[in-house]
Amino acid sequence: MRFLLVEDNEQLARAILDRLSIEGHVVDHAPCLEDATAFIDTTDYDLILLDIMLPDGDGRTFLEQHRRTADATPVIVLTARSEVSDRVGVLDLGADDYITKPFDFSELQARCRAVLRRRGGAARNQVALGDVLFDSLAGTLSIGGQTIHLRNRELRLFEVFAGAPEQIFSKSKLVDRLFSYDDDVSENAIEVYVGRLRRHLSGTRAQIVTVRGLGYRMSIS
Repeated sequence: MRFLLVEDNEQLARAILDRLSIEGHVVDHAPCLEDATAFIDTTDYDLILLDIMLPDGDGRTFLEQHRRTADATPVIVLTARSEVSDRVGVLDLGADDYITKPFDFSELQARCRAVLRRRGGAARNQVALGDVLFDSLAGTLSIGGQTIHLRNRELRLFEVFAGAPEQIFSKSKLVDRLFSYDDDVSENAIEVYVGRLRRHLSGTRAQIVTVRGLGYRMSIS
């Protein structure tokens, strides 16, 4: 998944980035609302982690404006305010959840997973793609009784294809989904990961097809 973290505390932001990266997520960090706006104007995110008190404004205003655009990207608010009225306020503005600072990182990770499950339709972790069973929670492919464990970027790439079979994804779009702005990578890296997935899928009905000049799509025969 690709996350946007809007947090001006550099130490806290680095800790969150490290934790989420270990789980295999791509995370972009915006220390202010101006940067956050620039990120969401150019990139699609699966989840936004939003601080309230930021150097150039109030995160609640950003949240309210974001929801007015009809963008349904889930938002978890990070707040130091523990009053019930404050928590209810951010939920009424369109937040999907909130967590009060200071928090345990395991709780933040659990809340992220819960929000993403709700967005994806409860706890539907397993998806059948022809004769391939994909378990996004376990990060595995089950093929003919054999279980294949996907590495982090293999998993994220497969999630993209599995989420929209037959849809064409350009190399640049896939780079955007797999890597953060801080990663120095070329589009050739996508060829490497596509090649790995093709080896895993060899002989199955689920194939990743090259669409010349456009990119790749998953085809289920």
